[in-house]
Amino acid sequence: MSPLDVGPLRFRNRIFVPAHTTNFGENHLPSAQHLAYHRARARGGVGAIIFESIRVHANSLGRPQAVCGFDPACIGPFRRIADAVKAEGAAMLGQIIHLGRQVEGDFERTVSWGASPIPWSISALPPRPMDEFDMEQVIEGHLVTARNLVAAGFDGIELQMAHGHLLQQFMSPLSNKRDDAYGGSLENRLRFPARVLAALRAELGDGFCLGVRISGEEYADGGLGIDEAERIVPMLARQTQIDFVNVSHSAYVASYSLATQMADMAFDPASFRTLPARIRHSLRAEGFATPVFAVCRFTGLDEADAMIAAGDADAVGMARAHLAEPAIVSKSVEGRVDEIRRCIGCNQGCAGMLERNLPIRCLINPIAGLEAQFEEPEALPRIAPRRILVVGGGPAGLEAARVAAALGHHVTLWERSDQLGGQLGTAWLMPKRANFKAFVEFQIAALTRFGVAVVFNKDANAADITAFGADRIVLATGSATTAMPIPGNGPVFTLPDALHAPEKLGASVAVFDRTGEWGTLAALEHFADLGKAVTLFVPATNYAWRTTIYSSLANSRRLRERKVRIATLRAVRSYDGQTLEVEDLSTGEVERISGFSALIAVDHNSADQSLYLALRRAGLPVIQAGDNNAPRTALEAVYQGHMAARTPFPAGSAVTT
Repeated sequence: MSPLDVGPLRFRNRIFVPAHTTNFGENHLPSAQHLAYHRARARGGVGAIIFESIRVHANSLGRPQAVCGFDPACIGPFRRIADAVKAEGAAMLGQIIHLGRQVEGDFERTVSWGASPIPWSISALPPRPMDEFDMEQVIEGHLVTARNLVAAGFDGIELQMAHGHLLQQFMSPLSNKRDDAYGGSLENRLRFPARVLAALRAELGDGFCLGVRISGEEYADGGLGIDEAERIVPMLARQTQIDFVNVSHSAYVASYSLATQMADMAFDPASFRTLPARIRHSLRAEGFATPVFAVCRFTGLDEADAMIAAGDADAVGMARAHLAEPAIVSKSVEGRVDEIRRCIGCNQGCAGMLERNLPIRCLINPIAGLEAQFEEPEALPRIAPRRILVVGGGPAGLEAARVAAALGHHVTLWERSDQLGGQLGTAWLMPKRANFKAFVEFQIAALTRFGVAVVFNKDANAADITAFGADRIVLATGSATTAMPIPGNGPVFTLPDALHAPEKLGASVAVFDRTGEWGTLAALEHFADLGKAVTLFVPATNYAWRTTIYSSLANSRRLRERKVRIATLRAVRSYDGQTLEVEDLSTGEVERISGFSALIAVDHNSADQSLYLALRRAGLPVIQAGDNNAPRTALEAVYQGHMAARTPFPAGSAVTT
């Protein structure tokens, strides 16, 4: 919590919100939601905020939600955001960027540029290799964007040289195969990025804060590694005054590398911690006192403290942690650590929405991205308390009970089993999804803090609910696992049954998945880790189609290491306990495959509407939430539980005492 001098700036503490795409932009301009989102995090006590990826050129814009900095129309909206953030005591910086080959011009009908004509993924088009005239346009775009941010009152600028975007595309031997003055040796590959940095410094002067974000490691064969990164940063510092170095990792290539950028709960973040430490050491060895920032999977100030105390970084960036808990700094300082919603690294609302070009959300903080519409329940004035009955203690019911109690209502929760968490209790049977247990434990602690009455082993029916006499009933009874009918009389397991009794599966397991969801993806790795031979059959052209590539690309690598076989466009038609009959959906041919000891058949869950309909017919004030409404994921369930608790009561409705 000590202040940090960053060039001419002073951060009030050493925690910052790093640049992260939100998809809140409107017609390429900052929005009112941007303002509300960042003001909430500045109010939460963070030292600095770096605004997301501000595009410097028309052929770097991409989707309409992306924000430009070269159009003077951005100055007014940016000024309002900067004023709001600074009024709360945080410094306001902006990251400026050209994405290079990642933007193919689908929205703006432009042509992408790159160091070499190498696409970033097999589904992408090759970029046009840049010439000197293109480079001058990019440099000018950076300068114009910087001028606009200065005019908007920003305190500093971060030049994006990381994550496989344009400047890193020049630096990396993976994406730069040029044979001119900008390719080959490290000095040549660094030439254009160094020109951009030097031009910015000349434009801004020595008295304005200018830093860089770099990838210390691409985690890709033949790519940029930490050994070269340790050389690059001092080389840049010798040429141009740099006020901070924000050390990240990864490259935007459709491989394992991309999945490290927003490492999910399956990753051990320890390996990422060494990168800023090595960069900092290389700078100090050459006499530079430049502050070095660290990022990725810091979920609490205790972790940040340890990093800084060890001398491995000077400040720590926490993006997803602030998405989950905007007040993580102030709550930590005030000793309210048990009230912090700690990021669990699920990647479902952040990375998952990002990939779909939707505004980012958060599974454990349903009002993330909705700060313009909703205050935290605890911050609202107390209201006339009502009697609330929540039926079901899964993710939707827990959130409904927590929020209703935080609003001041008298809340009772009925749970049919002897533990809370619902289907999340199955998720944490898999070690790489175990963080869901921490989320449930947070919710349980909150129920205790707010005085929610929890009744276990209560199988609710319409008569009992009617007799309870609640002012509102939140029906969050979840969904049921659907058993897929597979002819042949072989042992066919549902996924929950298989996870609860893996010893019954035998040594060679077939999985037939019709959901494409996280549960199946995680289970494949889990069963392989238990020593089983695993084969996946899916009727789609790909697997895990409802998960984000920001996680599944890492899963793909781990599944490959574990020799998990994946057969796409395949449907299991029968299983006799030894042999599968599998239809090739491309040809209609049926293949018989022997040697499987069990089949796990995964289908979408189903919801029983009978209790809800009975309550509705009785005229009771019931709201459905979560899977009882329609089976989805925990992301949707928590949100629906939250909104059910916030639903206004009808005007003039009686209050039960």
